[in-house]
Formats: sequence, C-alpha cells, structure tokens
Amino acid sequence: MPTDYQIWNIAESFVAGILSETELSDLQQRLDAEPAYSAAFRECVDMLRSLDAAAKNKKLRATLKDIQHGAGKHAIEKPRTIPLRSHFFRTAAIAAGIALLTSFSTYWAINNNNKKDLSQYNVLRRELENIKRSQNQLIKDITIKNTQPVSVVKYTGTGFAITNSGYFVTNYHVTEGADSVYIQDHEGDYYKAIVIAYEPKTDLAILKVDDDDFHFGKSEVPYTFAGYKAGLGSRVYTLGYPDDEIVYNEGYISAKNGFQNDSMQYRLELPADPGQSGAPVLDAKGNILGIVTAKGQQNEGNTYAESSEALLQLIHSLPKSMNLHIPKLNKLVKLSREEQIQKLEYYTCSVKVYKK
Repeated sequence: MPTDYQIWNIAESFVAGILSETELSDLQQRLDAEPAYSAAFRECVDMLRSLDAAAKNKKLRATLKDIQHGAGKHAIEKPRTIPLRSHFFRTAAIAAGIALLTSFSTYWAINNNNKKDLSQYNVLRRELENIKRSQNQLIKDITIKNTQPVSVVKYTGTGFAITNSGYFVTNYHVTEGADSVYIQDHEGDYYKAIVIAYEPKTDLAILKVDDDDFHFGKSEVPYTFAGYKAGLGSRVYTLGYPDDEIVYNEGYISAKNGFQNDSMQYRLELPADPGQSGAPVLDAKGNILGIVTAKGQQNEGNTYAESSEALLQLIHSLPKSMNLHIPKLNKLVKLSREEQIQKLEYYTCSVKVYKK
C-alpha cells in the first residue's frame, strides 16, 4: 500500500504537469482499479491546487502592498499614476478564479457526502485485482476444462444452482462489465460461464456454465424457491465464499422490506462479508427465501437480500425455448442442518469475474 508521502509526490508531479505519457497511463489504470488510492490521490490534487491558488493570491497581495508603499515613498520626488483599471481587472480575475475554486470544492464536498449516504448500501462483491499486473495484460479464456484462467481476478462473489444442468444465479453487480466469468465448484474445478439474463433493478443475473456435460451434483437441485415472503423473525442461514472455502452464517429476518423500504428485498440480522454477494438465503426447511446482495454500515449490522419472488419473476421472463425448469421437490425438509449443508455445498459455487 503506498504511503501518504508517495501519494503526495505523485500528486505534485501531476499538478506540475511533469509526468510522462507512460506515467500518466499507469496512474490512470491505478486510479480506475483502486478506489481507495483514487480518493486519496484526488484529495491531494485538490489540496495542492487550493494551496497553489492561495499562494498566488498571497503573492498578489504582497505585490499590491509593495506598490502602495513604493508610491508613498517616492510621492515627493515624482508623482506616479497607477493604472487602477488594469489592476482592478487583474485583481477581479484572480478573485473570480478563487471563487470558482471555492465553488468547485463545495460541490465536491456535497457530492462526496451524497456518496457517503449511498454507502449505507454496500455491495458485497470481493475485490481481488492485483495492482502489479502488466497494463498490457489481456484476458485469455482458457479452453481446457477444469483449469483456472491465467488472468487476475477482478471480483468474486457467490452463486447457486437453479438447475443441475448448469444454470445458476448471482448478483448483477458481481458480473456487471465482466469480460469473462468463471465458477469454481465444490471440487475446486473451474468452468467458464455466460450471462443468460439479468435485471439491474433487482440486482440479479442468471448464468449458465458453458459446458453441456457439466452438472453441479449427482442429482437434481435439492431445494425449492419460495413464492412468498417469509415472516418477521423467521430464522435463516446462508452459505457463501468470502474466503477460498465455503462459509456458513445464520440469523433472522429483521424486516420484511429491505433498503429504503424495498418490498422485493428482506432486511436480515445476519453476518455477511465481501464475496458473499449472490449467496442463497434459506429457511430451516431448506426453501430458498432470497439472495444476499448488500449490507448496511458496520454499526448497523444489517444485511439485505433480494427475495426469491424477484428471482422467480426473472426466471419466468425467460423464453420458453430455454427450457429452464426450476425444482419442485424439496429434498432438504427432513434433514438436519448439517445434512442440508453437505448437500448444498455441491450446488453453491464461487463466482470469479475477469476484466481487462
């Protein structure tokens, strides 16, 4: 992680206009790839430009003061006429510039505060891009089955099966703008996937593994999708990939509506970390109630999930020719929680997104 001193040095060179084309290109790539670095860099640039404007204003004031003192000192020897019109316009121009800078800073501060308000809804994709990768490195799709792509992962999330034949669901924000998407299944094997349908409003995307021989497990999907909203206080649990291995969390429904009273979401009291976007939310009987999509601020402890109703609407909007049949038999009802999880692991996968 770069130090504040290094960021200041780069910002000073940028403001001074002494960066080469190659350095500017590398800087732009880093700003695009690292939000935290970009925010720190922009703050340094804004501060340097503000200081520069203040220094110019101070220099102008000193010049005017010297002129005034000089005029008083030599008034007896030789009367001197100061061209007030030109000085007035020069001073006015600088004042206008300072006012413009102040207005821009105010706008930036307001805009930044708005973004902080929106940060109450934090998506849970996991960012993994390697900042040292070559700027010329391109995405290379691997055609060999069960092989990890050589490119660097940009984002990761979680997905789970809709059918055993390779259709699965995750969050739209996980796959948005991807050059290629892969899943890593329960056995650790990699498979390329393609986006079939998506709905940004409900933050859902349906994908299919690009392999006609692929199956998540040995039998059909063991759970069903609830066509109703579960009640307040209902116990729920989820499986996801915030790490390289699958992680279990449990909690309860704390509100039947989600972020900003969205009726297609739940608000859950349930732990969730980056990488769990797209994870299934199930009740005690093994019914899919929703899909983890975001969390609130750390001091809130809320997790938001799109309801299974939203997923069913997206599935039903697909062409009938796609022949996507959702499961109708729940095989988890009579199983213990441990047995449910053992089966669910086969139908839950890590979603890995690659971008140039």
